[in-house]
Amino acid sequence: MDVAVIGLGLIGGSLVRALAAAGHSVLGYDADPATRATARTASAQAPAGTRWQIAPTVRDAAARAEVTVLAVPLPAVAGVLDELDGAGYAGLVSDVTSVKGPVRGMVASRLHRRHSRLAGYVGGHPMAGRETSGFGAADPELFAGCAWVLCLEPGETVLPDWLTMAALVTALGARAVPATAADHDRAVAAVSHVPHLLASALARVSAAEPLAGTLAAGSYRDGTRVAASRAELVAAMCGGNAPAVRPALDEVISLLTAARAALDAGDPIAALTPWLAPGNTARRAWPPSPGKPVDLPADPDALLALGRDGGWVTAVAADRRTVTAVRPAR
Repeated sequence: MDVAVIGLGLIGGSLVRALAAAGHSVLGYDADPATRATARTASAQAPAGTRWQIAPTVRDAAARAEVTVLAVPLPAVAGVLDELDGAGYAGLVSDVTSVKGPVRGMVASRLHRRHSRLAGYVGGHPMAGRETSGFGAADPELFAGCAWVLCLEPGETVLPDWLTMAALVTALGARAVPATAADHDRAVAAVSHVPHLLASALARVSAAEPLAGTLAAGSYRDGTRVAASRAELVAAMCGGNAPAVRPALDEVISLLTAARAALDAGDPIAALTPWLAPGNTARRAWPPSPGKPVDLPADPDALLALGRDGGWVTAVAADRRTVTAVRPAR
């Protein structure tokens, strides 16, 4: 396929590399001239058959694209959509933004203002981030085995568009997870956005004590890793998903308040043990073990039921009538 990737940071750069390695014709673009130059040099040094091209503008990148993927931070999405709309782009649009509801709203209000030809849209989010950033950190294997949410909105998403994106990402080794934007935003608030806030808080608490920095080991490393992520990116994901992050953060604060109260008990060890047990059980059960692959009809209701059950798609049949699906083993 002809694919355009707008934004060449960690995710966009990795996607450019992965798509080119898979044999697709890829045009990338980034607003930063230095990033474009770095990506152009990397392409020239890549093995033949795995190279990509760098376009001078968004319009040039998307001019021939069947699929255009937005890999820019949430605050930059609206501007890219305006450029695509101004160019009369009528291909399929996806994105890798960590918040789906706001992007869905921007697509609805901005992408179809001037043209009768409508571009399709399938919101996406590969759960494959790292604390490093920039094209220099890009890795074509980043998506292997990762869960890649593809939004499927009843009565809105065109099923063939969804299947096109599912075929594209599963061919990169990702697991396509069907979900609505609302379900996605609620889930990632708990497993991604609030953990970023907690990691930042832990890092700040320990930074005040030099001895703590010397003694920090595995617990500190694992608990604060994502605190090294760029502050503006974390602010965009957490602030952009504020309606879902607020209740998730409130629940964590409530649990920590209970832990604090347990420390004031006559026997704090005995008081903390039952508080710790549910979290221990939950973490030891993750990640879920996959069940046996099954064939499912390529039907929106069946796909959404699969996603809500924690399942995923590993392949799309050539005739697009069925998908190969996996549910967690019970």
